[in-house]
Amino acid sequence: MPIRADQLQEKKDYQNLILEELRDRNGYVIRNAQTDWDADFAMDKELLFQFLNTTQPEKMEKLHKFYADKTEKTVINYINREITKDRSSLIYVLKNGVEFDNGVKLDIMYRRPATSFNEKLAWQYEQNILSVMEEVYHKEGERIDLVLFLNGIAIFAVELKCNTSGQNYENAINQYKHERDPHTRLFRFKAGVFAAFAMDLDEVYFCTSLRGVNSSFLPFNIGMPKSPDKPYSIGKGNPHNENGINVSYMWEQIWTKEKIILLIERFVFIEKKKEKNIETGRTKVKETVIFPRYHQLRAVERLVADIKVNRTSQNYLIEHSAGSGKTNTIAWLTHILASLHDTEDKNIFSNIIVITDRIIVDQQLQEAVMGIDHKTGLLKVLDDKCHSDDLAQALRGNTKIIVTTIHKFFYILEKNLLSLKDKTFAVLIDEAHSSTEGDLMRAVTHVLAGGKVEELPEETPEEEAGEELTTDEKIKVERAKAGKQPNVTMIAFTATPKPGTLQLFGTLNDEGKKTCFDLYSMRQAIEEGYILNVLDNYVTWQTYFKINKAIEDDPELQSITAKRKIARFVDLHDTNISQKIEIIIEHFRQNIADSLGGQAKAMVVTSSRPAAVKYKKEFEKYIERNGYTNIRALIAFSGKVTLDGETYTEAGMNGFSEETLRDEFDKSIYQVLLVANKYQTGFDQPKLVAMYVDKKLRGVSAVQTLSRLNRIFRPYDKRTFILDFKNKAEDILKAFAPFYEETELFDTISPSDIRRLEEEIEFYNILTENDIIEFNDLLYLPKRTAKQKQRMWALLDNAAREVRKKNTEEQFAIRTTIRRFLKSYCFLIQATCYENVELHKRYNYLSYLVKELDIKGGNDFDIADKITVSGFEQKQTGVMANPEVESKPELKMKTPKPAQPEAEQLKMLSVIIEEINTIYGSKGDTGVRTKAAMQIRDILLKDARLRASAKNNPFSDFKFTYKDSVSDALVAGYDENVDFYTLLLGNEELRDKITEVYMKEVYESLRGGK
Repeated sequence: MPIRADQLQEKKDYQNLILEELRDRNGYVIRNAQTDWDADFAMDKELLFQFLNTTQPEKMEKLHKFYADKTEKTVINYINREITKDRSSLIYVLKNGVEFDNGVKLDIMYRRPATSFNEKLAWQYEQNILSVMEEVYHKEGERIDLVLFLNGIAIFAVELKCNTSGQNYENAINQYKHERDPHTRLFRFKAGVFAAFAMDLDEVYFCTSLRGVNSSFLPFNIGMPKSPDKPYSIGKGNPHNENGINVSYMWEQIWTKEKIILLIERFVFIEKKKEKNIETGRTKVKETVIFPRYHQLRAVERLVADIKVNRTSQNYLIEHSAGSGKTNTIAWLTHILASLHDTEDKNIFSNIIVITDRIIVDQQLQEAVMGIDHKTGLLKVLDDKCHSDDLAQALRGNTKIIVTTIHKFFYILEKNLLSLKDKTFAVLIDEAHSSTEGDLMRAVTHVLAGGKVEELPEETPEEEAGEELTTDEKIKVERAKAGKQPNVTMIAFTATPKPGTLQLFGTLNDEGKKTCFDLYSMRQAIEEGYILNVLDNYVTWQTYFKINKAIEDDPELQSITAKRKIARFVDLHDTNISQKIEIIIEHFRQNIADSLGGQAKAMVVTSSRPAAVKYKKEFEKYIERNGYTNIRALIAFSGKVTLDGETYTEAGMNGFSEETLRDEFDKSIYQVLLVANKYQTGFDQPKLVAMYVDKKLRGVSAVQTLSRLNRIFRPYDKRTFILDFKNKAEDILKAFAPFYEETELFDTISPSDIRRLEEEIEFYNILTENDIIEFNDLLYLPKRTAKQKQRMWALLDNAAREVRKKNTEEQFAIRTTIRRFLKSYCFLIQATCYENVELHKRYNYLSYLVKELDIKGGNDFDIADKITVSGFEQKQTGVMANPEVESKPELKMKTPKPAQPEAEQLKMLSVIIEEINTIYGSKGDTGVRTKAAMQIRDILLKDARLRASAKNNPFSDFKFTYKDSVSDALVAGYDENVDFYTLLLGNEELRDKITEVYMKEVYESLRGGK
């Protein structure tokens, strides 16, 4: 009968339970620390020689001939010396053994063979000896509760605490930090145990390098499930174990022979990271013992187990939060898949391809993949110095692991550089998002499926007969190479999956919704202390201003376009930017600058490239005007920006090249980075403490941008701060909700959606069937003459001329509908097995046609000469501290709909100005409007239907009735204030903003019968 936690009253009971479990379940030998332990070598010498003599008797006999009665001492000292060398380590010796100068090589451990064909290798693996000792003195007066050994060599130390006796894992961690000497042989860096565990009955933590009070302990917990029917881990801790101790997975799953050998062979490694001192330019190599966290080990093992059975038939999505150690997870998985065999002992993959969407291959990912044990020639990193030809050569050759960018596949496809047959691939995608849903990912699947469009499988009768393939046949081949390929398994990693990512790589759950294959949630990463909650200190500000008409005329303008132009004009207004710069600089100096021991930095997210340039110029003016010498800013934007006749570039404004910005910003002389659509994703700078946002952020973009602040910066207690001029706190919470715990795809695109778009395009009568057919016949020719190319453009021009006959609104609608069709169809053929030759011909024709549709609209008017802006005022509107993010996991894929050729509403400039001033004006006749708003409230308080709703419903349901009643109240009180009520009836956002102020008051009054 299993032992429950409440049955363990003392730590000794707990310790005895673990010893029994290790012996009975996993075949450990329980050894006596008083007689079998050697603290000088951190070994059980008797078991070490038992292993050596059993597995390598001939080698040991040869050593005896050389060293006679000194053999044991010589072997022990030599092994110890090899382990403790500066350039060596325990993990190196266990993996590679030791070689004596007389030519004898001793293996210290035997790996589990990849196949069952070799009986000798299988026998050697079984001879590995696991053992355990309790009450081990690693030095006089300092005792470790448990030490675990492999073949007589100490590999794990364990300090136990029993919650029922009033202590927990924190007491064990404290013991390691303050009462255990980290310099003994048992804990010596790289040479001692791989991990020191601190365990109680509920949680487990580990440390790979004891450094006294500076020791860093990380969680090694499963994660707390949301509910019994939701097994995904969403918070820290471990689930309740009905049949035993909550941490029983340690002896049931981790401390087994199979898992320990796997950890040593595939997971534990010495990370060697070059660290450049930005101030001095000197580089040093920092070494770290890497041991996997629980979720990393789980994800790799789950993937490997599933792929062993299903081979290349599935795709997988790994949703691991920032701070999850994704780079190492990819590196471990890569090396295991490279030699993975299926259940019939057959090699599964010809090549493992690691893809990043960055033009320059991620340096950290390169080093991680190359840092784990691999043979010469096994891996090829195609960095920015390599071309698509190099990728084609690597795919043709015997290079097992290839690290590259996604763009090189596109160039291979364009140039028809290779044809791949009879090869299987595992493609690991680092950070899957929009680039994995379009033409770039289509290029990957097309290349790996077999290259050229003209080729058909060998059994095709037409090819056997030597006949030329028809256009329809070529399209079928091309379509077959889109989407999931039978010879390719794709494993996509991301912290923020979009609907398309879920559809392409997700796994169906028991509710029939696509979700991730493995989850390490944002909530768990935050609770476990790997990342920070960037929403803990979130302050919103609002910009108020008044627009004035600068001309006597009152022209009619397109309302939406005019408002956008006015918003841009306001964003770039000198007074607006100067006020915000003052707020940003003074806030940083007074509240942020001293954080992280004076190393704190901030990012300013601007609305556009021109805005970023103006921010930088105003920043320099302000610090010069105030004599500030301890704050400097850099700018990041792409391309060139022309303002007031002068052209600006990032390099020109910073004084150094774009490539060096990351390193330059890390220097102590710079504190602020002003960005415009750059460095908002993938920028890892742990010194970033504050962010000042002057840009509308939505959805994934909001999460990715704000998450630039979430990195830990040890040993400091970093606290983040966000000051937002443009977004509402509730909108930001809404953006985070789908990615906080688990993410599911609720709905997706279907063929009927594509058909609706096609029907709409047909309705405009711009296409000719014969033109489409002829165009495709020419498109699929192996080579085209100049005359044939001219004919293709003529066929496109037929449709383009028809489009130009339409009015401007219809032209815009046609182009938008075509673009939606192209994007949706491209996604559909990647995500499903849908095949329709005629539709594919349309796709080909329209993809060329849309490039020819250059439409001039009526929105090219200038607003700057028609208005002036005055009365700028920046006001703080709210503070969000430590919010509870409510997880809303379901994402919907936006259903593509035809664009409607509706003429944009024309309004007088004065009306447009009035509408904007009503929302943003800090001046004006607020008394009249306040009185009008209170009249609405009084009407609502007399509403019988609303009273009934308040009495019978909770506040959350009352809101729906309330909104309907507001519209009725506006109509009822219309005559009291015609202008203001008309504005509210036509502006839902403004109406909600005003009437929500007293919604709670109305509810409580009506519910209480007042």
